[in-house]
Amino acid sequence: MTSLLVLLVLSAALLHAVWNTLVKTGGVPEFSIASFQLVGALACLMLVPFVAPPARESWPMLFASVVIHNVYYLTMARAYRNGDLGQVYPLFRGLAPVLVAFGGFAFASEWLSPVKLVGICIVSAGIMSLALRRSAGGQFQRTAVLWGLATSLMIACYTVVDGIGVRAAVSRIGYILWLFIFEIVPIGTVLLLTQKQAFSSYLRTQWRICLIGGLASSAAYGMVIFAMSIGAMAVVSSLRETSVIFAALIATFVLKEPFGRHRTVASILVASGVILMQVG
Repeated sequence: MTSLLVLLVLSAALLHAVWNTLVKTGGVPEFSIASFQLVGALACLMLVPFVAPPARESWPMLFASVVIHNVYYLTMARAYRNGDLGQVYPLFRGLAPVLVAFGGFAFASEWLSPVKLVGICIVSAGIMSLALRRSAGGQFQRTAVLWGLATSLMIACYTVVDGIGVRAAVSRIGYILWLFIFEIVPIGTVLLLTQKQAFSSYLRTQWRICLIGGLASSAAYGMVIFAMSIGAMAVVSSLRETSVIFAALIATFVLKEPFGRHRTVASILVASGVILMQVG
């Protein structure tokens, strides 16, 4: 695992924490998500003429990823509607790397060393411990758990699909651009047909959040897809989910929440897991 890969994915994790925080705090989650994808699609459309398209073999994975991503946006929005950011975010981000490890082995023949597998499990345990700690007060709704688990499954599915797709694409940047261009079509069409006026009003009044979140969202996952073309999917996924720690830091330094002992322990676990993946 190269230093470039680690730096790339950790940067993506920071951006991911930023845009997920904006989804939770930006009003209607579905509107936030759709607006972010719209901004990303428009930015990618401007770059498409300068980049070679992905190879024909990768297009089935690209379209499958579009479908899975839109289901993911639905489940994520439902999770945020039914649970706090500090509860559902660690839940569905923490379980995903373990699922990706199974998916990478089953569908891409990715063999990981025992040390890397242990590292991935430790990272996941550290992340999920934040959700368990926040639910100790009995406020973790069953509905939020179910939507969180569904979201975790969708994350694992699109991660594996995109990992396979970008490797078959030849033009890695081309795959990333076209994925973001098509992603807005399903969710954007539904909102325009059912809530056109409200969505248009959201875009006008929240354009700053839309712009920041859209660029952060596209850059974050674009870097992750690129990283999966040069590294194991499960390792990239596990590093990416350190975004939960970045979210905790944002909550501490921006929202003035106490970092707390449980966040300290979780951070130590995550750091230990990353070190194990590095040496394994």
